[in-house]
Amino acid sequence: MTLPQAMPATPWTPPSKGRVAMFSFIIAETSIFTIFVVAYLFYLGKSLTGPAPRQVLEVPIFNTICLLSSSITIHLAVHYLRQARYAAFKLTWFLTFALGAIFLIGTGVEWHKLITVDGLTISTNLFGTTYYSLVGLHASHVTGGLIALGIVLALALAGKVTEKHEHHLDVLSLYWHFVDAVWVVVFTVVYVIGR
Repeated sequence: MTLPQAMPATPWTPPSKGRVAMFSFIIAETSIFTIFVVAYLFYLGKSLTGPAPRQVLEVPIFNTICLLSSSITIHLAVHYLRQARYAAFKLTWFLTFALGAIFLIGTGVEWHKLITVDGLTISTNLFGTTYYSLVGLHASHVTGGLIALGIVLALALAGKVTEKHEHHLDVLSLYWHFVDAVWVVVFTVVYVIGR
């Protein structure tokens, strides 16, 4: 009787430092967003003066579709770069940037209406304070992501991004997916539960 031979052990390769750093950053940022979401929910309905969320908030469906679609385009962009399909990479990377920019502009338009038409500022009431803090925190993360996406886009258009950079852009895409996932939570809390 022969004993079965042991399978050769594949050597363990540690995850990249970039992925570890990005996941650590995402965990830390998730904690911050959790605090802001809990504060929003805690103070919901406790404003003594108006306006209330149901009186002034409109559900940003189009902006949400744009932002969530950008997760698809950034995934495709990294995929195309991995295959050295540079034209497709540049197009989908640009679409990611454009969709994120549309979302951010939409947030700005919403805030302009809330401030100038509805009279809701960060100091109006508890709703205003928690709304602008939570949505503003997310908008600042979108802004940071757009800056990074814009830098990569400029480098790509200059011909300086190749498939050897795929790993770095994959790590950046993790951040963008995080921003999109957080928006799902913010959208649900502010525009569904909070209305």
